[in-house]
Amino acid sequence: MLYLQKATQVTLSPDDDVDGIADLYAYPTDLDGQWLRANMISTLDGAASFQDKSGGLGGAGDKAVFRVLRGLCDVVLVGARTAIDEGYGQPQRDASFAARRSAAGQSPAPRLALITRSLTVDPDFAPLSDPATVVITTSQADATRRARLADAGATVVDCGDDALDLHQVTDYLTATGSPRILCEGGPSLLGSFVDADLVDELCLTVSPNLVSGDAPRISHSDRDAATLHHLRLVHLLTDNDGYVFSRWSR
Repeated sequence: MLYLQKATQVTLSPDDDVDGIADLYAYPTDLDGQWLRANMISTLDGAASFQDKSGGLGGAGDKAVFRVLRGLCDVVLVGARTAIDEGYGQPQRDASFAARRSAAGQSPAPRLALITRSLTVDPDFAPLSDPATVVITTSQADATRRARLADAGATVVDCGDDALDLHQVTDYLTATGSPRILCEGGPSLLGSFVDADLVDELCLTVSPNLVSGDAPRISHSDRDAATLHHLRLVHLLTDNDGYVFSRWSR
């Protein structure tokens, strides 16, 4: 049976009191182990980027949700190429979440975890010098590149031999005090986590735009045998700019 239900109308902006939004996106209170949440954005016709960047698709409400999701997580997990292309910096402490994070036993700000099998990251990439940042790769990664990153102050961790073992990735992050994992893509990394059945939750912003072109969708991989991974709708929000914010969970 189909039901017609109006989405909850919420005006989201970066200047809002974040507590109400944070309550909507709170992690499970009975969390026992890791929880991998993905945050992605897509146009109406499925494009995950515009002019090669996802940031060009967002609006004020999307920025508010982005802020909240970072304010709640222990670690921001992202592909190194995506982090470089999108101009990532080290996640900063947000005073609006100080009490909430302290009560949950979290550090003042989330750490950053970069995924790269090739280690083709410029040693001058600013977040590498932060002791909270970790670069996750494989034991077979190029030794010269590994040494260059280590000399720049990066913490390099192996999770897998020739290929990345994503179960090792999430286990490592959880074991080092970061069970609330926020994956910000890109599409190849998210596709790998979907294939590994490690995605507990998807927060998807739909931008009210059509773009056409050949941009990737939010998740893709080269796996031959695709598998359905069912999620249930937790909430559906909109804002005055026409964006739709959905939260889907196991």
